[in-house]
Parts: sequence; C-alpha cells; structure tokens
Amino acid sequence: MDNILTIEHVSKSYTGHKALDDVSLEVPRGAIYGLLGPNGAGKTTLIRVITRITLADAGRVLLDGKEVTTDEVFHIGYMPEERGLYKKMKVGEQAMFFARLKGMSRRDAETRLREWFERLEIADWWGRKVEDLSKGMAQKVQFISTVVHEPKLLIFDEPFSGFDPINADRLKQEILGLRDRGATVIFSTHNMASVEEICDHITLINKSHNVLSGSVEEIRREAGGNTFEVIHRADDEQFNLAIAGIATPLTESRGIVGGYRETKIHIAKDEDVKVVIERLNNKCDLRAISEVIPSINDIFIRAVNGAL
Repeated sequence: MDNILTIEHVSKSYTGHKALDDVSLEVPRGAIYGLLGPNGAGKTTLIRVITRITLADAGRVLLDGKEVTTDEVFHIGYMPEERGLYKKMKVGEQAMFFARLKGMSRRDAETRLREWFERLEIADWWGRKVEDLSKGMAQKVQFISTVVHEPKLLIFDEPFSGFDPINADRLKQEILGLRDRGATVIFSTHNMASVEEICDHITLINKSHNVLSGSVEEIRREAGGNTFEVIHRADDEQFNLAIAGIATPLTESRGIVGGYRETKIHIAKDEDVKVVIERLNNKCDLRAISEVIPSINDIFIRAVNGAL
C-alpha cells in the first residue's frame, strides 16, 4: 500500500506525563484517516508532532518517505480544535494573511480564496471584521485558510464543532471532495457517526498507545467476532439444545411480531456457521440469520474499556 505519512515509534513526555508512548501508524495516500481516542489519550499531541508544533522525544515522522522538516510543513494543512483568528482584522485580509504565510502569491491567494468564499456562501463577509462572525462562519474561514494552498495532507481536529447539521453536512461533502481530488485527510473527532460515514481507515489512541489500526470495514468485521442475530420460533430450551457445543447465546430470546423470537448468538469457529444454520433450520423453524457488525462507537467503547 502507498502510504503518504508514516509514524515510527514516536514518544513524547511532558513533566510527569507521557503523552505518547512508542506510537506507530501508517496513513494511506488518498484516504480519509480517522484518529480516535478519549480526551487526554494523546491525539492532539500526535497531531502537533506531525506538524512540528511540538518535537518528539523519540521516533520519526515521514511525509512521502522524507522526515518532516520545517519546509515539509508547507505541504500540510492543519485546522486545530482551538480556532485562531484575529478579531480586529477584516475577514478577507485574515484569510489572505494565512494564505501568504503558506507561500502563495497575492494574486493566486485572492483568486482561490474568493472561489472558496463563494463556494461556502460567505462572499458577502469578505470586507467585514472577524469579530462580527458567528462561530460557524469563523469555522468556515478557518477551513478555507487550511485548504486554500492545496496541501497534500490535511489534518482536521473536530472540524464539525460549532456547525449546525446542514453546514456540518456541507463541510463533510467538501472533505470528501478534497479526498476525491487527491488530498489525504487525517480526521480527529469524537463523532463516531461521522467516522463511519467518511473514514476509510482509523487508528484508536488510548492511554498514549496505538491500540487499534486498520480499515473501517475490516475492524468492524473482526470486532464482530462471528456474532449473529437469529429469528426463529423455538422456545429457549429448544433453541439452546439446537446450538449446544458449537454456539453460545448472548441474549435471552425476545418476542417479536408474527410469533417469532429473536436471539443473538456467538459462533466460535467460522467452519461451524453452516452447521449452526442447518441445526436451527431443522429444529427451530428458522426464519432468518444475519451477521451483526458492530458500530465504530461500540468498538471504541469496548477498546477503551479493554474489552476488545
């Protein structure tokens, strides 16, 4: 797999606290990569190490195979959770200031900025002061300032914070569009629904360690662990007898419409799935059986609690 970003054994300590402990991960090119974890897990520290806001105590950060230097940072766009806009500046001047800091010419910067302002429907605010912006409008300006120089790696820390559902969805579509046009996106959030909707791969940081990495689809399937939901017409004794020795009920049967019952089970071995289906079909008036794929939110909770 072609990786744009490689983190190799990165550690970082502050006085009396180890923020990152031997963290390694790889971010595939052209993907949206979710960086998850509870508060204080080390996500923001890792982002700061990637962008050289903070230097690691040990380990390396490679962008396109080269160790990240001050010059390489120009290829990274970073929108932090704590937004930083100068309230007394005019909106257009503020956006122009950030674009120029990233090496853009004044002409190119104004052309692209005005295109983005039109796109996100804030063109009328170009000459207004930043202090007049609502939180959501300020978010849009910060987003534009992050992407305007078209970096190959974008990092968004809680990008939907402060947005109403309509504008959050609008921003989500813009992030997907950036990926489709070739950018790689690292996306740090607590919003698990957003992770399932837009992330291709995830890493879960907990207590300063990388505890889980992989594609969203693979992680959900592996975490499911051969869990199935069965719709049938047997009583508990008959049902348990049918699956004895090869599967374990995870819930008590509950009645549903049509006189059927629903039971969740775990099948220990892949090769026994077919046998379980045959037994249930013969002895329990089997109506349906379907694999249960856990949500990213379920996986997050299980992993943080050490139950995954």
